[in-house]
Amino acid sequence: MENENSFLLMVSGQIETAEFPEIDDIYCKHCFVYGSDWVVTAGIEEGISQISKKSEDETGQFTFNFPLDISFKSTNPLGWPQLVVSVYGIDFFGNDVVRGYGSVHVPISAGRHKRRIAVFVPESSSMLQRFTSWLIGRRPEFIDPRVVAQGEGRDVTKVRSQGHVTVLFNVITKNIEKLGYNTG
Repeated sequence: MENENSFLLMVSGQIETAEFPEIDDIYCKHCFVYGSDWVVTAGIEEGISQISKKSEDETGQFTFNFPLDISFKSTNPLGWPQLVVSVYGIDFFGNDVVRGYGSVHVPISAGRHKRRIAVFVPESSSMLQRFTSWLIGRRPEFIDPRVVAQGEGRDVTKVRSQGHVTVLFNVITKNIEKLGYNTG
């Protein structure tokens, strides 16, 4: 039996496209980050897309159309789910390197929503570290990409903007108004 003090959040959609002006082949990883009162009731929490080539038209976009489908249950909106996207590609030396991280909250209102996520890459803190990491093919990256959705420690991280990822969300909520929350 469903808890009367809980509400449901159902999310479907897709990671549609990406824009990275100076890169040719990329792929995406994604995961959802959410608070301790949230439980995944159905669907997939994380995934990895196919490799996409840049289109040859004037837009120069990468197309993924990678599906998202997950449902949550919670008693509290604190820790509302966020989608974290990590983009990877092959560098000049053939190494698999991070091309960008970004995150966005799942929209709170029901309906169809399109979001454009700005992505960034961590930077080395000195020129010597930057040269050494380029030389050995190990660029700075986060051990756990979920850190992108959190505030702790982000203020001391040096980053550079890299591109954008477009995501389409289809959101359905159930029983959220019964608990006194206005999403509209």
